[in-house]
Amino acid sequence: MKILSVTLAMLCAFSTLPDRAESEPLVVVELFTSQGCSSCPPADALMIELAGRHDVIGLALHVDYWDYIGWKDEYASPAFTRRQKAYARVAGRKMVYTPQMIVDGQDDVVGAHAMKLADLIAKHKTTPRDVTVTASHEEGGVVVRIEPQQPSGASAENGGPYDVHLVRYTPLLRAHITRGELAGRDLDYANTVDGWTLVGQWDGRAPIEMRAETEGDRPAVVLVQRAGFGAIVAAARAE
Repeated sequence: MKILSVTLAMLCAFSTLPDRAESEPLVVVELFTSQGCSSCPPADALMIELAGRHDVIGLALHVDYWDYIGWKDEYASPAFTRRQKAYARVAGRKMVYTPQMIVDGQDDVVGAHAMKLADLIAKHKTTPRDVTVTASHEEGGVVVRIEPQQPSGASAENGGPYDVHLVRYTPLLRAHITRGELAGRDLDYANTVDGWTLVGQWDGRAPIEMRAETEGDRPAVVLVQRAGFGAIVAAARAE
């Protein structure tokens, strides 16, 4: 009953939000979750809603630090645990938790707090962006094009360096949990990340083009993030 009521609140919170207009930036929401976490299913359900939005890139990163309590998360990666811990370190937090959502690499929210998340997404949609990025599938790879967008009177330097990430994910997965806190549950997971590549770095000054080799037909997105786990300043889906 508790999970059902939270899920209905999520649907109400997000059903009123508009689809993305072409001129609006994409907001990146990273969910740190685990199949071993009894509090995570409502946040996983919320990610399913986010995955259907055009103005948000929702990414589910399964961490491995709950594996010891009885169920090893089949989608988890130590790299995602390290990423979450790096965010915590930069923000001055001493602990990590699940479910946690990080919005544009900056603001964090408990993963099932749909209304607070909706407010953060709205805030980041209106944040001016000094960088644009496009990504396209071309001959077995993804070509990334980045350029600065200098507002009037701005410095020629764009605050680099930036890390350019290529992220691959599977849109929908279902898992049957047989042990641990969620034993006996069949759970759906949206936008489960299963590939992460650092394509290169950009100094933030002149336009640049990069290429990353890819395999398979899983969706891909590109994130341009201030080096050192800073703000995600631009993002694009590979078309």
